[in-house]
Amino acid sequence: MVQLHLKRGDESQFLFNTAADVSVETLVQQVAAIYNGRLKVDRICSEMPELAEHGVTQPPAMQGLTEEQVVELKLKDEWGEKCAPSGGSVFTKDDIGRRNGHAPNDKMKEVLKRTVDEAKALISKKQVQASVCVTMEMVKEALDQLRGAVMIVYPMGLPPHDPIRMELENEEDLSGTQASLQVIPESECQLWWAAKELHKEKKLQDYIGKNEKTKIVVKIQKRGQGAPAREPIVTEEQQKQMMMHYYRRQEELKKLEDADDDSHLDSAWSDRQALKRQFQGLNNIKWGPR
Repeated sequence: MVQLHLKRGDESQFLFNTAADVSVETLVQQVAAIYNGRLKVDRICSEMPELAEHGVTQPPAMQGLTEEQVVELKLKDEWGEKCAPSGGSVFTKDDIGRRNGHAPNDKMKEVLKRTVDEAKALISKKQVQASVCVTMEMVKEALDQLRGAVMIVYPMGLPPHDPIRMELENEEDLSGTQASLQVIPESECQLWWAAKELHKEKKLQDYIGKNEKTKIVVKIQKRGQGAPAREPIVTEEQQKQMMMHYYRRQEELKKLEDADDDSHLDSAWSDRQALKRQFQGLNNIKWGPR
């Protein structure tokens, strides 16, 4: 299998195994699905701690309002009582007024937090260092773990406006958010290798040959953003090793230079004839005009 090291810019994303004779169009579909799936898992994992600490999201019309404003406007959260956590709730006020404050108990909190850690580990960028290839099945497993944890803690489900439920049901609206800039739709996804775009009408082997043991670095890019920066000639780790070697060599040369220093021979205390001249009264004799 050909191993692809996927990067976005200079940042590693994940490793992916494929066949040399795969079409670039199929490869783009697979890579884009994993890339965007990992982003979805990350977004859900970023919301889960808030769910554990402050309960479900309030209706959009009530978010950010004080209790007095809610009463004055006669607003009511119809989903607050329906979506109660299993085992009872503990009130923890959300200072920004985004969630209703009815948080799950400590046992249920632990379920959510543990599941977040497990899901993050599955799709982590650290898998690159561990030489573990990420598959779409792993992304789906992470999503299933998160969905299962939500069902355990909230057996009646989450409100339809809760971002976690919207993400799990693929109904999220990312327009106007920073997260939307990270997503790369399949139709706009491009793969680059060796400063060349991999065109969808070709096969991967048209670029890298038929060797199934090939390992290459592939850049994922959004259409219209131009060619990504070339990979550096040496890696960051290699650069560190070279700098360390250069520093050690300089220190060795400095020690050798100090060992060969014979400037002390010009000192008065190193003159072997000083005692003889002192007895002969020739110490202070100077040559040349005065």
